[in-house]
Amino acid sequence: MSQIARSTLIIAIFFGLEKALGFARQIFVARQFGLSAELDAFNAANNLPDMIFALISGGALAMAFIPVLSETLQKYGHPAAWQLFSRIANLVFLVTAGLSLVIALFAGPLVARVVTPGFPAEQQHLVANLMRINLVSTLIFSLSGLVIAGLQANQHFLLPAMAPSMYDIGMLVGVLILAPTEGYQLGPLHLPSLGLGVYGLVYGTVIGALLFLGIQIPGLIRFRFRYTPAIGLRTPGVQQVLSLLGPRVFTMLFIQLIFITTDNLASRFAAGAVSALTYGWLFMQVPETLIGSALGTAMLPTLSEQTARQDEQGFRKALHGAARLLLALSLPAAALIMTGVRPLVGILGFDAQGTELVVWTTRAFLFGLVGHTLLEVSVRAFYARQDARTPLLAAFLTLLAFVGLAFLLVRWLGITGIGLANSLAFSGEALLLWLLLSRRYPGVLRVGGTLLRAALAGLLGAGLVYGLLHLPLPIPGLVQALVALVGGGALALPFIWPEIKLLVKL
Repeated sequence: MSQIARSTLIIAIFFGLEKALGFARQIFVARQFGLSAELDAFNAANNLPDMIFALISGGALAMAFIPVLSETLQKYGHPAAWQLFSRIANLVFLVTAGLSLVIALFAGPLVARVVTPGFPAEQQHLVANLMRINLVSTLIFSLSGLVIAGLQANQHFLLPAMAPSMYDIGMLVGVLILAPTEGYQLGPLHLPSLGLGVYGLVYGTVIGALLFLGIQIPGLIRFRFRYTPAIGLRTPGVQQVLSLLGPRVFTMLFIQLIFITTDNLASRFAAGAVSALTYGWLFMQVPETLIGSALGTAMLPTLSEQTARQDEQGFRKALHGAARLLLALSLPAAALIMTGVRPLVGILGFDAQGTELVVWTTRAFLFGLVGHTLLEVSVRAFYARQDARTPLLAAFLTLLAFVGLAFLLVRWLGITGIGLANSLAFSGEALLLWLLLSRRYPGVLRVGGTLLRAALAGLLGAGLVYGLLHLPLPIPGLVQALVALVGGGALALPFIWPEIKLLVKL
């Protein structure tokens, strides 16, 4: 089994664990807060802190840092790589702290004018307070994201893959202990309750952020990390990272503006609209993370090493295999989950109207599942070649497409139109980037046979799911849905088996 295959499986397994914990957390949150104004405030309060994390140390820095750190490891070894790591870590922490302070000071006006202008004043005040606390998590995550990049550049994926589950454990502490007014009874165990309400959720994010960072410290020790108390903006390695980071920051800014625009539009609808979109996005993120994020994360260090070795043939072969595998997995997954999602949403405990709203927003986001998974690899392919400008232009076009489509579709479809606009815009970006890659590496999009078989697998699998869900079986609806999804997946599997076998060869 190849390094990419092993890494992908490790990442997928632990990402799956994280999604299971996250889903359990969301069930408790949904049953405790419903589609309420309070929960809308909590979800909206994440926007600007998430943007800082994404711009500085999340998706932005990882993409820019891993190729340079991989090259440094290849040429100069661990001491030079960790010196570069320390310099970037120091710079990231200072910049994140400065931005967090500015947002904390101006949280009120930013919420009222940018984030949720449609909320009433009292709810905007709550959003601002929650946002200030959430910025503490952002500061911790600023270091965590860099540690992940450092460990992945060393081809170590286990601890970074475990870290998201640690975050969910912290969040579970928030929702099970800090937030409720009455303690939960879990078997023989009666949990204490502090009655902090929605503030308990945001304190849970701080605990989760600490656990997220803490689980990765042993990895730094294993790879002999040595801290350097310096920045050195003029050193070649730092300048090389910054040359990639600049365009990547703007790329992530455009992506985050899509999410800010999403909440801005949703805040103008009835209470619960922001949370309904959040749940729809989270349901789509489960297969997207297990398929696209797992493969893309595992491939980036290898693609970076192939670039450093000038292995053009290996690079092209890896991209072609990834395109086939992503199509074969994501297209049937989207069809199956679209068909069987209603019973899954039902366990959140919403009323009929709320359930219907989340079901249709989920389906709207799932329409873009294939595009989102393809993006995970195509963007990383450009960054592996240290080309940050092409993804920047593509992200800008995606932002423009999303804004135009969202304002158009929201008039016809309500908040479901926002989810559909997201799917169309990101799918267009994925298509553009893969077409550009195919010009440089002819043959990477020779996926006609895969596409036909994946579409047939999705159609037949979805048909079986639909049929099984409508059988009058004497079992709970959730169990029937899981049986239907497993049955649909089993029916689809033979059609896409050639692509699944490709994983071990990537």
